[in-house]
Amino acid sequence: MSTLTIRLPDSTADRLKSLARSRGLSVNKLIEELSAQALAAYDTETRFRALAALGDPKQALRILSRLDREDRRA
Repeated sequence: MSTLTIRLPDSTADRLKSLARSRGLSVNKLIEELSAQALAAYDTETRFRALAALGDPKQALRILSRLDREDRRA
């Protein structure tokens, strides 16, 4: 496990402490959870972009058009 020291404005640190308290967590656990969420979002975007690069734009547009038409009917 690593130790990371970060510098934050006092107001930000105070807000993080308050948020952690309201969730029943330590600030360390809160930062760990927020980091995991940020990394999951990054991994999702990275995977999406990789798959999109392999995709067929014309087919994607056809699918979106079909979805739009079906959405208008609903």
